[in-house]
Amino acid sequence: MKRNSRLSLALHTLGHMAGDPERVRTSADIAAHAGTNPVVVRRVLGRLREAGLLTSEKGHAGGWRLARGPDQITLADVYLALDESLVATTAEEETPACSVEHVLQRKVASVLEEIEHSLIERLALTTIAEVRQTGDLAQN
Repeated sequence: MKRNSRLSLALHTLGHMAGDPERVRTSADIAAHAGTNPVVVRRVLGRLREAGLLTSEKGHAGGWRLARGPDQITLADVYLALDESLVATTAEEETPACSVEHVLQRKVASVLEEIEHSLIERLALTTIAEVRQTGDLAQN
């Protein structure tokens, strides 16, 4: 996974939030820690808010906070909230004139859909709390 991807930023941020779920974090603080721009943070975390994973408060004491316990947020929740795809998909293009190419495109698209479904199922097996716990163990 690329370090600068939206998914990477979201998981990194949620992993830190899991360590102190009640703490409010500003976009600027998250951006500084992640090495990105606060606007990027707001865009990514806004998607998580829309999915019910985060809440945000405006104003001087505002910021971002987990909307659910870290043990109730799976990696699949985050992945689906961002509407990203780690699996390359075939673009919807015109139907090829060649029947062999047409069949190949349909078959490859079917396989990629199966892989995407399997990926989501696997991501659903891990919570942010488990990731945080594993990270804490690795530091000790």
